[in-house]
Amino acid sequence: MMASINPTTSDSVEANPFDPRLKLQVLLPGDPFYVSRQESYWAVNTRLNPSCFVLPESSQQVSEILKVLVALKRQFAIRSGGHSPVPGTNNIANAVTIDLGFLNRVAFDAGSETVSFGAGARWKDVYEELSKYKRTVAGGRGGDVGVSGLLLGGGSTWMMAKNGWACDNVLSYEIVLADGQIITADRDRNVDLFRVLKGGSNNFGIVTRFTMPTMPSDRIWGGVAASPQTAISEVIDVMWEFTEEQAKYPDSYLMVVIGYFPDFGANVASTALFQGNNDSTGPEFKGWHELPKLVDTTKETTIHSISFDITLPHSYHDAWFTLCFKNDKRIMQKAAEVHEVLVEELKSLVPDGNFVTQCIFQPLPTIVSKHSTAAGGNVMGVERNTDNAIIFQYAAMMDTAEQAAIVYPKMLVGIQTIKDFAAGIENGLMDWLYMNYADKTQDVLGSYGAENVNKIKQAAAKYDPDQVFQKLCPGGWKISDIR
Repeated sequence: MMASINPTTSDSVEANPFDPRLKLQVLLPGDPFYVSRQESYWAVNTRLNPSCFVLPESSQQVSEILKVLVALKRQFAIRSGGHSPVPGTNNIANAVTIDLGFLNRVAFDAGSETVSFGAGARWKDVYEELSKYKRTVAGGRGGDVGVSGLLLGGGSTWMMAKNGWACDNVLSYEIVLADGQIITADRDRNVDLFRVLKGGSNNFGIVTRFTMPTMPSDRIWGGVAASPQTAISEVIDVMWEFTEEQAKYPDSYLMVVIGYFPDFGANVASTALFQGNNDSTGPEFKGWHELPKLVDTTKETTIHSISFDITLPHSYHDAWFTLCFKNDKRIMQKAAEVHEVLVEELKSLVPDGNFVTQCIFQPLPTIVSKHSTAAGGNVMGVERNTDNAIIFQYAAMMDTAEQAAIVYPKMLVGIQTIKDFAAGIENGLMDWLYMNYADKTQDVLGSYGAENVNKIKQAAAKYDPDQVFQKLCPGGWKISDIR
């Protein structure tokens, strides 16, 4: 455990606003642990330069931290586990980063068959603990992803066709409000807040703990595979058919990642697969089995183990965009073509080939919204989708800031081209946007629909009447930005 660092000069007093009697873990610039916390962000362009990092070890300490910062009107960012900060927090002068990394305890309750975990945990921590009891939870696919960012943004999971969004599975939230109150939001207490936390992000307070139901899980089948660029059309066919039929196979999942990867030095069509009953022989995977493969790591395994296969490259400058469109081969093919043009341009821009691109298709069948409704609903408004859909992510990861600056406007043009093409097909373009894949220029909260926007506004006004999380916690998608 790190020792507390107490202010000794006027400069450090300004950097560290906390009374030493609070016994908080505070890291100032120049401390090696300060640097290690900065470098732990997986994307270079999300790394902050705060006046200090403060690492609470309990919800009570989070409460004390908020009281101090609000009294001083100091801006702050929130770091939760392995998830990077929301867009727009990079250059905040004299700000404090509240790093929840120490709030990472995972506890399984055998009596209720539920699991509770701190906001600083990563999904691999949750899966590791639950594997001791041969159980799991409807959480993130990647083990290094932080639990908070995924759950507060909705949460796409392996189990969407069976359990809905990850946020639909949250039983309760422990949250610290701006005035320091520590409250619980669930189906019986603070019900309005309970609903808007499911997709409403950081508009209300700091969530410090989640509780979710668990389910039996021992051996599963899954992994990743890669097919050559020449098979992209075949892979899209497989994606379309799987999405159309997924409601029949709720224990199965397939997603497609068309992308350029330095290890291949080429654009390839990757697939990530999951089958919760350890059965790879079902008809839902027939088309996938027939694809040509360059690499195939699928095997009998566990959810904990497979979470290490779904990773993002570290220490790049990242840009992500998202759309949601009808499950239509023509739209996916157009997206693949736009992506291929980008790859060819980047090959010329980056002669050493040190970059990554992704054109990702994830299934979003209408059955998912039925699960959301059965769980009490969330605030994302996805139930407005009347057709089986695709969650689309368009991403580039560049080695230098200069390269990233050149690529970003190219991606803006590309995502608009795909959006316009989808809009030209009947019911082709969905209004809704997935927060966890969106760029800061995209109107995520507005895409939830007027009714849900009003619910978020009402809850924010009730639980944060002084707009602390609108004014002192910049970045992300703020409900105050929607008029």
